[in-house]
Amino acid sequence: MQPQENGSHLCHGENVVLPLVSGKISRAESKLENYYEIPGAASKHYLERQKIRESNARSYPRRICMAIAEAKGIYIKDADGNIYFDCLAGAGTLALGHNHPVVLDAIRDSLDANLPLHTLDLTTPVKDAFVEELFASLPAEFARNAKIQFCGPSGADAVEAAIKLVKTATGRRSILSFHGGYHGMTHGALSLTGSLDPKQAIAGLMPDVHFLPYPYHYRCPFGFGGDAGHQTSSRYIESILSDPESGIVTPAGMILEVVQGEGGVIPAPDDWMREIRRITRERQIPLIVDEIQTGLGRTGKLYAFEHSGIIPDVLLLSKAIGGSLPLSVVLYHKKLDKWAAGAHAGTFRGNQLAMAAGGATLRYILENRLAEHSDVMGKRLMKHLCQIQNESCCMGEVRGRGLMIGVEIINPSAEKDFRGNYPTYPQLASCIQAECLRRGLIIEIGGRFSSVVRFLPPLIVTPEQIDSISEIFQASVKAAEQQLLSVLSQAS
Repeated sequence: MQPQENGSHLCHGENVVLPLVSGKISRAESKLENYYEIPGAASKHYLERQKIRESNARSYPRRICMAIAEAKGIYIKDADGNIYFDCLAGAGTLALGHNHPVVLDAIRDSLDANLPLHTLDLTTPVKDAFVEELFASLPAEFARNAKIQFCGPSGADAVEAAIKLVKTATGRRSILSFHGGYHGMTHGALSLTGSLDPKQAIAGLMPDVHFLPYPYHYRCPFGFGGDAGHQTSSRYIESILSDPESGIVTPAGMILEVVQGEGGVIPAPDDWMREIRRITRERQIPLIVDEIQTGLGRTGKLYAFEHSGIIPDVLLLSKAIGGSLPLSVVLYHKKLDKWAAGAHAGTFRGNQLAMAAGGATLRYILENRLAEHSDVMGKRLMKHLCQIQNESCCMGEVRGRGLMIGVEIINPSAEKDFRGNYPTYPQLASCIQAECLRRGLIIEIGGRFSSVVRFLPPLIVTPEQIDSISEIFQASVKAAEQQLLSVLSQAS
């Protein structure tokens, strides 16, 4: 497929200027002519050098085999000149896509004005303006009692800060988290994360972390699904918190994602969120909502917790909040502000360029109603994916909110589980990802057993681009099914 802008065709291998965020792609020209050799010679060169020099912990280059040369809007060009739709977008960091003009202007204006780039936690006019924009974007009930802590540049550091905050404020030690949750890879954050693989080799993780069942309609841990599933979850949680023999001392806090991202794009039902808020409020357990991936319009609301109408005690933001640059913050109710000076620090918590870019990004999202646009584009993509699901045998469930969508890939040749669903099929999910890449589409894999195909396009994606992305995915699913399912049929 060859995206084009203003009649200028973006041809394979040419040194072209990538289209701007509003670039048009007509369905008539989306005929999937291109099938890239991945990696190409130039990308292979860089990947081999990366393999020699970088840590064995590198992850994305193992699945997305390219070296990125240029990027603009929703498009990426690799070192071999191949053009891709980017539906990874920095794991949700690039709300406005790559190199958006308002972000670049904010950075240039800061540089041209000789503004400080590094200030620790000393204040500046840029920082003050950023805080003002951020507080104005919050629900009024939250904003009028809110305090903010700037953290180190990663979302994981915001998680670490939140743990320390609630433990200090309550004097308690245990933390409640959820199966399937993802909160980062630092020591404390990893302790709160559901995924077992990164924990296996790490001894002495943070103690007193207790995992609870998250409502997962398609693979309900209780075997019910639907309303019965999430009601059972909330009743179970309330029961153990009321049980003097539960083994869990009164928690310092509870942390959750409104839509689990790495856990497989699993949205929490609004009724369940309201019940969890009631349960935690009645027991004075601070509720920490991790919106590091969902914040700033990703789910069709500016903040994902707004879907249910709750107000958390603590809100974690990173990724999109820095306008593509590293930044993370903790927003919390002032009643929790009991820690001493210097109780949480970080050299790079004063990233002025990120505050300038983040403020410009937030203003653009609000002025252009990109949260609403995300909702509309997400529904358009979901409609396409459900149509593809009807023609496919391997798409177990299509789910998500806004432009945070997942497709759970299943093995229809295996036996069904106790819920009546086919098991996950990670090999097929990886094959679909590879076929998408060869056709010019970057997607990611997540969820249980790495079997959920994830879509996280920039919020500025257009209807035409959604249609073209869907075409590529449809062709890729068909090709992957033919490859792997034919192998299965021959083996049987």
